[in-house]
Amino acid sequence: MNMRQTFTVVLISAVTSTAAMFGYDSFIRKPGLIQEQNGKLPASYAGFTDNKNNIPGQPVDFQPASQAAVPAVVHITTTIGNSQANNNLPKTRRSPFSDFFGEDFFDDFFGGGGGPQMRSVPQRASGSGVIISEDGYIVTNNHVIEQASDINVTLNNKKQYKAKLIGTDPSSDLALIKIEEKALNFLLYGNSDNVKLGQWVVAVGYPLNLETTVTAGIVSAKARSLGLNSRRSASPIESFIQTDAAVNQGNSGGALVNTNGELVGIVSAIASPTGAYAGYSYAIPVNIVKKIINDLLQYGTVQRAYLGISYLPETAPESEKTKLNYKEGQGVLVLDVSKDGAMNGTGIQSGDYISKINGVKVTSGSEMVEQVAGYKPGDKVSVAYIRAGKEYTTSIVLKNKAGNMDVVKNEISQKLGAEIQALDKKKATEFGVKGGLIVTKIGAGLIDDQTRMRDGFVILKVNGAEVKSVEELNSAMAKNPKKVLLEGFYPGYEGVYQYPIEISE
Repeated sequence: MNMRQTFTVVLISAVTSTAAMFGYDSFIRKPGLIQEQNGKLPASYAGFTDNKNNIPGQPVDFQPASQAAVPAVVHITTTIGNSQANNNLPKTRRSPFSDFFGEDFFDDFFGGGGGPQMRSVPQRASGSGVIISEDGYIVTNNHVIEQASDINVTLNNKKQYKAKLIGTDPSSDLALIKIEEKALNFLLYGNSDNVKLGQWVVAVGYPLNLETTVTAGIVSAKARSLGLNSRRSASPIESFIQTDAAVNQGNSGGALVNTNGELVGIVSAIASPTGAYAGYSYAIPVNIVKKIINDLLQYGTVQRAYLGISYLPETAPESEKTKLNYKEGQGVLVLDVSKDGAMNGTGIQSGDYISKINGVKVTSGSEMVEQVAGYKPGDKVSVAYIRAGKEYTTSIVLKNKAGNMDVVKNEISQKLGAEIQALDKKKATEFGVKGGLIVTKIGAGLIDDQTRMRDGFVILKVNGAEVKSVEELNSAMAKNPKKVLLEGFYPGYEGVYQYPIEISE
């Protein structure tokens, strides 16, 4: 009998507790902020400018790439606080959670009654990281270090360090940490735009809590979108390099390098029916990595640019493509142009196909996202588009999500780990309130760590003060930077809910 296996795409940090495992041009061709400042090559650099390491028809030698990567890839272990999360939830006749589990389930699991509710959290996790500067900056996956109270780094030479978290970006599943050390081996950034199908690559990491492990494979696809980051962000960025280099749990955050020993990706996920390697692994392109890391260093948060359009995803059903008369291979089909977005006023309209971003051809939404992710609001780019079979080119100035070019600040409210926006007047009237804030999506952060809040919660007060804007939220939180009490309600449900949150340094 033939059996069809179902493959699941999973993130590949190794979690050793009872928790379930969770299973974007020219300017970014620069080395990147950190490596520009250092201005030197790592001691183990294995670069070959004439590319003699991979002559067609000759055996491929992986030794130089391995020698460059192994000393620059680290083992990361984290401790996730063993204290339980406390959340007071008043008893009401109808709960927003009961539609999914029933009231009795939560009473039994969290202790019942109207008193404090408790939940356990995972204790340990393990993954990999890549040193990108001689003074100890390390790139890894966000999912490797999220919720961690302690981050420990072990070098290939067995030296151990406590790491400091510099910044995270759940949208791309990237994080930047730092250890205090000098003269470290580090990997040079490559250029993931130059990575080709069939090209040999090497994956280096610490799978299954083993010592440094090197595997090799070829690039089997590019610009893969898997839907992983949508779990943690309302604005996910995905354009994975797919390879058949063997990786397993613990490889997350490790290096994908070309045969010249240059970093071309950060290993992030595998496709597997079991959670173990079964043929394909996925890496975040280094051109995305460079942009994200530079932003975290300069601004403390990512300066994300948007085109201001909606488009037909490549995963759309055939019926939808037929309905829209979609023409394969022309580019990315524009469905709508935002009134306050970067594309407004450029001449681009619904039914056009975006074919190039700054001269780089794009045939899918993930390829377009990969290119745009390399820029920040205020950057000017050229956009080529096809209409009625003819290609046109226009220039646009990219904007942020708010429709302007302001620098997005790392506000204190971002520690909450949720997408929060002001409640519009129509909704406020509908709900019978003067105003408030609505939590549209909960990702990794304090809300997820310490409460059972669900998407859709309306915040009315913060530490007893009424709030109607994100600015007021930040102001209220700044007055008491260690503790915050969020009060509000769930539309359609009875009762006022309170969520106390502890904020660490």
